[in-house]
Amino acid sequence: MAKRIKRIKKGVESLREEVDKHFLKLERDIEEGNLDMGRYHFKEIDKSLLFALENKIEFPKVSNEIVEFYRKKLDKLRVKLGLDKAKKL
Repeated sequence: MAKRIKRIKKGVESLREEVDKHFLKLERDIEEGNLDMGRYHFKEIDKSLLFALENKIEFPKVSNEIVEFYRKKLDKLRVKLGLDKAKKL
């Protein structure tokens, strides 16, 4: 079981790195005014990466603060993209 938890923690770190990369791309797209690509990166973070991160974190009972931090950051960028929460991408 220890190997499995270690592997899952490595997976969580890998996902966090991937989320950070997409946040950088999203912020750069917003600054450059490339809103279509920004929406793509937003959707990738919101629908795919954070969902996978939540699932990985649930198994070893690691703190959910990581996902909450990213959700808050994503909500701030949602405003810059001009997206409503209720609006589907």
